[in-house]
Amino acid sequence: MSDEPKATLTRYLHQTREALLSKVDGLSERDARLPRTPTGTNLAGIVKHCANVEIGYFGETFGRDWPDPDDPCFVSVDDFDADPQVDWYLPADVPVAALLDFYRRVWAFADRTIEELGLDAVGSPPWWGPPEDNRVTLHHMLVRVLADLAQHTGQADILREGIDGAVGWHGDNDSLPEGVDWPAYVARLTAIAESFPA
Repeated sequence: MSDEPKATLTRYLHQTREALLSKVDGLSERDARLPRTPTGTNLAGIVKHCANVEIGYFGETFGRDWPDPDDPCFVSVDDFDADPQVDWYLPADVPVAALLDFYRRVWAFADRTIEELGLDAVGSPPWWGPPEDNRVTLHHMLVRVLADLAQHTGQADILREGIDGAVGWHGDNDSLPEGVDWPAYVARLTAIAESFPA
């Protein structure tokens, strides 16, 4: 199999990781942690979740242990028994900067798996059940993680816009047209929506 599919998937994985971290860039500890939805979704929690997803799917799935299990941002499978939401928030004694550093170390860990294994390498996520029932390829995991990460980066983009109006791929409005009267645009969309019964 050509290396091109792996290179393409890896390139998009790297870009999406960077886009996610850009959503936390420049925020205060409070703004990065503050719940923004009724279910508690917050930017630091999204980053922590995505980091631990990568550890699980590019690590334990392929028999590779995370080298620093005592890191306060690391969530083991057993941690979910005590708190099923443990990967969705950052404890008060862990600074956001430590979380961002953790995720960058996770990138290096995950990238080693991606570099060293072929797309057809087989693994098994132990939390999915018996290995014989849950065999997956690295290709499958790359697509799965990229899809998950893209979804959460989209959530983060919306949350960040609600904090300070920063939008776009890297927070610099690079994906929006210039010169748009946004309040007028939103008013027009609101009028359309309100023309229908509630």
